[in-house]
Amino acid sequence: MKTKRVFSALFAFILAFANGGIFIAGQPAAPRYDLVIINGRIIDGTGNPWFRGSIGIKDGRIARVGRIDASEGSTVIDAKSQIVAPGFIDVHVHTEDIFENPTAENFIRMGVTSLVTGNCGGSTTNVGEFLGRYEKTPLTVNLATLIAHGSVRSSVVGLDNRTPTADEQKRMDEMVEKGMREGAVGLSTGLIYVPGTYAKTDEVVELARSAAKFGGVYASHIRNEEGKVVDAVNEAINIGEQANMPVEISHFKISSKRLWGQSKTTIGLVEAARARGLTVTVDQYAYTASSTSLDSRMPSWVLAGGRAEGRKRLADPATRAKVVDDMKKELKDRGFKDYSYAYVASYGADPKLNGKNIAEITQEVRKKKKLDDQIDQILEMYDKGGASMVYRSMNEDDVKNIMRQPFTMIASDSGVRRFGSGVPHPRGTGNNARVLGRYVRELKLITLEDAIRKMTSLPAQTFNLRDRGQIREGFAADLVIFDDTKVTDKATFEQPHQYPEGFSGVIVNGLLVFDGSKLTGAMPGKPLFGPGKTD
Repeated sequence: MKTKRVFSALFAFILAFANGGIFIAGQPAAPRYDLVIINGRIIDGTGNPWFRGSIGIKDGRIARVGRIDASEGSTVIDAKSQIVAPGFIDVHVHTEDIFENPTAENFIRMGVTSLVTGNCGGSTTNVGEFLGRYEKTPLTVNLATLIAHGSVRSSVVGLDNRTPTADEQKRMDEMVEKGMREGAVGLSTGLIYVPGTYAKTDEVVELARSAAKFGGVYASHIRNEEGKVVDAVNEAINIGEQANMPVEISHFKISSKRLWGQSKTTIGLVEAARARGLTVTVDQYAYTASSTSLDSRMPSWVLAGGRAEGRKRLADPATRAKVVDDMKKELKDRGFKDYSYAYVASYGADPKLNGKNIAEITQEVRKKKKLDDQIDQILEMYDKGGASMVYRSMNEDDVKNIMRQPFTMIASDSGVRRFGSGVPHPRGTGNNARVLGRYVRELKLITLEDAIRKMTSLPAQTFNLRDRGQIREGFAADLVIFDDTKVTDKATFEQPHQYPEGFSGVIVNGLLVFDGSKLTGAMPGKPLFGPGKTD
């Protein structure tokens, strides 16, 4: 069997490193388990306190949790009193290109073993074909996907700023239903982005109902995370309530400096919805900066029809003047005086500008620094193809307040990182480690057990990943081993290409994929399907 061949190779590898690492190997005559983990402090993912025990793995699943002799395993890992937890589930990623980057090393090195992609309104529109790519291109990680409103709308309506016709709405409904039957876990929206921003609430409700028929969740990048964030949270809850389905609000935050501290209000909206019986959860990354496109700083009406149409509008002096006025108003509403909070992560037209903020770039390029000059610089960068940005616009107290909530999950909002490329947000290499090191160990904001729950069983429950997220007999053997006294994020905004420390081993479907220093080469990931999947 392929599994036995892999374990034979792993045995030889582990034996070679037995003296210095956490791994030891045995070769019993008739082992009961393919892999045994001994001497671990097990955190099972439910929120229960850790306990000492061993884990026996057979055929990619957890066969036993309790007292197990090392001689019962073909391969043995000695955890040496480190934490053994379920593999982390990142429910908010953007990894549509993962089959071109199959190792997903930045996620594995953070202990993440399962991903939910298709967020913020952007996904494949052919779920079956997308998840079927596992057959030819194996991955290290497990992967689920949402079916995204923005992608569906683009394929039917295009990027036009208008209401769909009755026929177009029907075609979109059918596309969502098809995606759910092919295994999507729910519907995502990106109501801040083109074309999602052009959709009225009723349009989204109808599509949400199509996903709800198949047990899906409604996952939303809400319409506004700034001055109108309260209205936007209410809209998301209302959509879920009308569609009779769970709501998951993406990267829950307060991005307006003017509203710093108002997380108490937005959290209160979630609490009130839950109090009246609605299933509402949120996810969060552990940083005071967000990351999205430079285009998002421009009014959505000017972006209708795509970049070519946007360029035409900006060529008209009167239209350009209105764009400038709208951008100034938006900046003021957010409580910022200029764009010094907006840092370039990746700008294809001039990579030398990566890592610098718009105010710095304007001074460097234009030898000026007034707000009008900064807006001119943004519009020029838009004209040249746009840029990926990091926006340092949030407040640490709001981050902490949101993290404390029992309905908050930990998610990176990252893609698969190409190590050394650009100056991306550090969350892509540090998010889970940052929670464990800073917010658990250093600040004691939440307990270790609760942090693990937010990364494992709560995500699995929310997205109907029924055999993941817990150390439980019969569940898939996705596991992470780490030293809770040492786990640390190393990535910074200035130097984001640094992997975390403290992770000693990562196991996906029973196979070791990360040995504490490097990837092993095993690619045991599987597609994860929603409850509506039909054969």
